[in-house]
Formats: sequence, C-alpha cells, structure tokens
Amino acid sequence: MSTLSVSLTPELTTLIDQKMSSGIYHSASEVVLAGLRLLNKQDETILRQLKEEIAIGSNQLERGESKVFYSGEELADHIESEGRKLLANRVTSK
Repeated sequence: MSTLSVSLTPELTTLIDQKMSSGIYHSASEVVLAGLRLLNKQDETILRQLKEEIAIGSNQLERGESKVFYSGEELADHIESEGRKLLANRVTSK
C-alpha cells in the first residue's frame, strides 16, 4: 500500500473526525477509502448512463430520427426549450 499526503479543509477534517467518532470507521484512512469507493461507484454509474444514452442516440440516428441544426444558436434554443419541458414535467409530477 502506498502512502499519499493530502491537504484537507477544516470542514473535511471535521467530517472525518465525526465519522470516526461515530464508531463506524476506525481511522481517517477508512473514511477516505469509503469515500473513494463511493466516488468510483458513482463514476461507473455515470459512465454506464452515458453509454446507454449514446446507444439510444445512435439507434435514433440509424432510424432517421434526427434533427438538423443550422446554427449554434438554433441548437442552444432547442436545448433550452427541451430543458424547460423537463423542468415543467418535474414540477407538475410532484
């Protein structure tokens, strides 16, 4: 196992101390390792979701379900419009 030196903010140091005080973790290293494992799992989840979205988009392109944008402004307007629809759906479904 290699040794690594890091600098933490006082808030993060306090968080590590709190985690150790809870009795769940016996050392700062255990807290940091748990955090890194969680970060790695989160990254894997994000990567899996991106791959799924790419596959969906690729399939849509193959079926001819694509839209051509003639300018960056047109694309930005479309993205904004779709984003507003998603937000509206979230608000009304709560």
